[in-house]
Amino acid sequence: MAKVAIVGCGAMGSVYAGLMASAGHEVHAVTFWQAHVDAINAHGLRVSGFSGDRTVRLASASVTTDGIGRCDLVVIATKAFDVESAARSSKGLVGPTTVVQTIQNGLGSPERAGRHIDPDRLAVGVVGGFGASIPEWGHAHHNGMEVTWFGRYAGLPLDDLAASAQIWRSSGFKVALHDDVASMVWKKLVMNVAYSGTACLTGLTIGQIIANEEAWRVASACSREAVAVAGALGVDLGLADPIGHVKNLGSKIPNARPSMLIDAMAGRRGEVDAINGAISRLGAETGVPSPANDVVVALIRARESQLAG
Repeated sequence: MAKVAIVGCGAMGSVYAGLMASAGHEVHAVTFWQAHVDAINAHGLRVSGFSGDRTVRLASASVTTDGIGRCDLVVIATKAFDVESAARSSKGLVGPTTVVQTIQNGLGSPERAGRHIDPDRLAVGVVGGFGASIPEWGHAHHNGMEVTWFGRYAGLPLDDLAASAQIWRSSGFKVALHDDVASMVWKKLVMNVAYSGTACLTGLTIGQIIANEEAWRVASACSREAVAVAGALGVDLGLADPIGHVKNLGSKIPNARPSMLIDAMAGRRGEVDAINGAISRLGAETGVPSPANDVVVALIRARESQLAG
């Protein structure tokens, strides 16, 4: 049994926490959402969907990391813009053999975490095809479990990376370890840029985007631009047909709403800067045009400028 902290126990983090606790691991959940904490502490954490339907008790659920102590595994599963504060608050969870995994959409999260956590304790995680949501407080639902990938950020010992992967495997996740972290991250990014911003702007699910000619035209254009930027950066995606890969993976979770759409529906800020915004930024730096992503980013930023606070 391993001691695990999930820092950022929202929709995706709750799926991780629930399945790991169900497998017998000691799981501590940390989330900004007090109502989620209260429901978990009162009734347990329910996880339903692709993995079945279960309700588990966690070792603790709180809005802070106070009192948790050193862990075998720390999963930072916050939004990209909260990674640095999450890493700062997680320093007390990290011992000499702790593995800290950053699992975010987009680019830049490991670098931000590495400002507060020893880079040689960091692993980079990529997950996809989950389609997770919070139907009610204390309850996470997910539509699939297609991708769970990890790689070393810097000098993490391979044995420690393998041990952290085994925690996931013992909890029912199919884990692959990658040596080429850049390729691993960009394979997910070319999918994120297709569906995240498009769904946020249209309100469509992933399946509806694929089926709608106009929505797919925007989504696939965003993805093609990401592929071009990756090529300019020398990233080998290892995909003979990247757009076919994006469509195939998306077709496996047709009813899923990307997290940026869920955030927009809840009136929250989304991760456009780390996803579509990363392609606009890097496209400008490498001289690769990114008009589709540029427009998506501009429209989402305009929408978010009207949010309270």
